[in-house]
Amino acid sequence: MIAVRPEADLGFAAAFAPPLLDPARDAPTDVTGRNGKPAGRRYDVYRNNVTVSLIDALAAIYPAVQRITGTDFFRAMARFHVRNTLPISPLLFDYGRDFPDFVANYAHAKDMPWLADVARIERAWLDAYHAADALPLPPARLSAIALERLGDLVLTPHPAARIVRSQYAAVTIFAANRDSAPAARIDASTPEDALITRAEFEVVVRHLPPGGAVFAASLMSGEPLGVSAMAAFDASAEFDIAANIAGLIAAGAFTSIAFGDPA
Repeated sequence: MIAVRPEADLGFAAAFAPPLLDPARDAPTDVTGRNGKPAGRRYDVYRNNVTVSLIDALAAIYPAVQRITGTDFFRAMARFHVRNTLPISPLLFDYGRDFPDFVANYAHAKDMPWLADVARIERAWLDAYHAADALPLPPARLSAIALERLGDLVLTPHPAARIVRSQYAAVTIFAANRDSAPAARIDASTPEDALITRAEFEVVVRHLPPGGAVFAASLMSGEPLGVSAMAAFDASAEFDIAANIAGLIAAGAFTSIAFGDPA
């Protein structure tokens, strides 16, 4: 049992937390055992449990990254992240939001430049899973709109809809490492963009076609359909507006429509 002196206040909490993630720091002096004796060893046990719990949380959030790197590599990398990143939420699934950026700068992962984007897809997957429920836009709602008005159409994104862009085959790598099936050899050099949605109960990750990420991101930011389509055509001459609209609606990426002011 670890005891706290009766006069301890919020200042104690401020002194108690930082050493938890730094094994080189001594236990706070206000942490005592029975009869007021120092409880450094017990604090060290608690400190180790906190570190292991946070590493376990990262492993649960980023299972594909762990499968790619192997457990030992992942836990060593995660330990470095944990020791520099205190939780800011009591919810463990909210921990590790900056882990993908950490992976991108982790020296020992430099030979896997796509790994951070796989982590970004996994983070988006979890956020989509916990996003608010909403009914997706029925396809018939869009087909009932006159063609001359489509350009001014503004769509409301589903709370679970996310986009992750990558210079690498991050979608394929993610999909190949989210289960225990053997992964085939993948050409990681092909750029891939992901749409992450959860129209009902299941989170789905889709590979977006050329120009699709620019189009979807523009629509999700509140730009009218016409403006978004122009941006997508500028990004890729292969952009297919009909196929992209149909795909986004079928994926449940939007919940409602309105009309913006004509340009």
